[in-house]
Amino acid sequence: MKILLACSSGMSTSLLVNKMKEAAQAEGIEAEIWAVSQSEVDEEIKKADVLLFGPQMRFLKKKFEPKGEELNIPVDVVPPMLYGRCDGKGVLKLAIDLINNK
Repeated sequence: MKILLACSSGMSTSLLVNKMKEAAQAEGIEAEIWAVSQSEVDEEIKKADVLLFGPQMRFLKKKFEPKGEELNIPVDVVPPMLYGRCDGKGVLKLAIDLINNK
């Protein structure tokens, strides 16, 4: 499974990415998880199974939903509570649920 996170610069989600990787490893889930800046989303979405935006970038969801539909990739926003707590396990579960329900 390939999980793409996007934020304004690609840096604020790096801690969350690390927590998600730890959670995936602890649960025996094989996952590639990475973060990019908003300017890289257009190209990187093609490599992903799901695209999640940081809460501060929620306005981009509407812009990328059509591309996600075209590629059969769910697009959503990480809930502020999960993001703020850097809840890697919770965001990993969100990504898995989105992939399974597409």
